[in-house]
Amino acid sequence: MQQLSRAMILAAGFGTRLGTLTSQRPKPMLPICGAPLVRWSVLWLRAQGIREIVINLHHLGEQIEEELGDGAALGVSIEYSREHGEILGTGGGLRRARALLDDGHDSPFVVINGKIMLDLELAPVLAHHRARAAEATMVLRPDPDAGRWGSLQLDADGDVVGMLGRVRPGASPGAPLMFTGVHVLQPRFLDRVPSTGQQCVVRTAYRSIFDQGSGFAGYVSSRYWWEHSTVERYLAGVRNVLSGAAELAHAERPLRGVDPSARVAPTAEIEGPVWVGRDVVIEEGARVGPNAQIGDGARVDAGVRVRDAVVWDGVRVSEDSVGVVRAG
Repeated sequence: MQQLSRAMILAAGFGTRLGTLTSQRPKPMLPICGAPLVRWSVLWLRAQGIREIVINLHHLGEQIEEELGDGAALGVSIEYSREHGEILGTGGGLRRARALLDDGHDSPFVVINGKIMLDLELAPVLAHHRARAAEATMVLRPDPDAGRWGSLQLDADGDVVGMLGRVRPGASPGAPLMFTGVHVLQPRFLDRVPSTGQQCVVRTAYRSIFDQGSGFAGYVSSRYWWEHSTVERYLAGVRNVLSGAAELAHAERPLRGVDPSARVAPTAEIEGPVWVGRDVVIEEGARVGPNAQIGDGARVDAGVRVRDAVVWDGVRVSEDSVGVVRAG
């Protein structure tokens, strides 16, 4: 069976729900255990055998280019689709990048939202996509809040028969499911995105294929998945990784612990789980953890408490930090 060889990471959003954090970094550059989200996406795709990756850019996109370059250092090839002026939306971003995704042989490609981390094997998704002769296959997950975000429902064959409150006539829909932001698409699916006007891929292309009544499949996964759209969800995502809820076999660095290069004063206290990066300094009497991520080159001053918090690279923490992100 032909494997997926191309992918796109959607990384052009503003990340407004993260408040002031995204004045410093775009959302896909939020660091988790030594790597920003967009790098985690590249590592995951590489682990799935994908070597050709497209990333769309808009808000502070130059940071993503600086982080990843052409991908050679990671053993992949990365090309960028730059969205200048008005942001295009998920559908518009895909439509613009089509020439970079379509190999001319009707080969499917995978799309992943740049704000997520996950454990998922793509091979079974592709097998389901091909078995259903699908034009588009969404990866879905059980979620108690699926209805809040706009649920989808499958029939017994794995075809999508319920979408955003609409059910296909005569169908027998299953339980509500949530879209993960990962999907496998045939290039012709992008013809369904209008060239002007609303360009949300769900409300345009997916609405079109749903109304058509065929070619729209869903694959259900209960493996680890998390999106990081708010400060609270970002902190929770870090806790998830530190607790071991995410396996992340594609990680480049340890997912928890204290780097050997860190300098921890004898009277400082470390309570796991924590992630303490390279060249970190933790001064006398400081207390770090549990659920603390201290970025490379950061410093925790004497007597300071850091718990349930994230400290970005190079930041000096001079006051107690509980349940916050210290970005500068």
